[in-house]
Amino acid sequence: MSRSDLLRTIMREHRDGLVSYAEKMLGDRGLAEDIAQETVIRAWRNIDRLAGMEGSVRGWLFTVARHLVIDWVRKAHVRREVVGDSHRELASGPDGTASVHDALVVRPLLLRLSPEHRAVLVHIYLCDRSIQETAGILGVPQGTVKSRHHNALRKLRAVVELEAA
Repeated sequence: MSRSDLLRTIMREHRDGLVSYAEKMLGDRGLAEDIAQETVIRAWRNIDRLAGMEGSVRGWLFTVARHLVIDWVRKAHVRREVVGDSHRELASGPDGTASVHDALVVRPLLLRLSPEHRAVLVHIYLCDRSIQETAGILGVPQGTVKSRHHNALRKLRAVVELEAA
């Protein structure tokens, strides 16, 4: 496959998924389209690497998009900027105790899981994705996501029960 064909394939097969993925994390369609565009630009810059890649091109693209979203969120947070008119919602919104709870309780529990099991739980529960969406992002079959989900929850239950005893 030529470089141009690969880029056309990336645009045709992955652009909408990238926009949807970024929009779910950011809640802003316009910004999500910018993230998807930057992801495609980075794919173009690394097209030789992608053309010879044995792994999942989709996985590479979604990893780049996730990093771009994280970078954007960090930059906005450092500048204390709020996108759009959501500043009105923040004044009457939650006080942040859920985030502190997650950081103190949930994160150490997740770190006890393998990276594969942790990724499934993060996508399903923290990113509010379906089994199908998670399978597409991780590049594994839906059955694999289901079994990792089941096994991860079983391990977490065992850890919590052990610590409670």
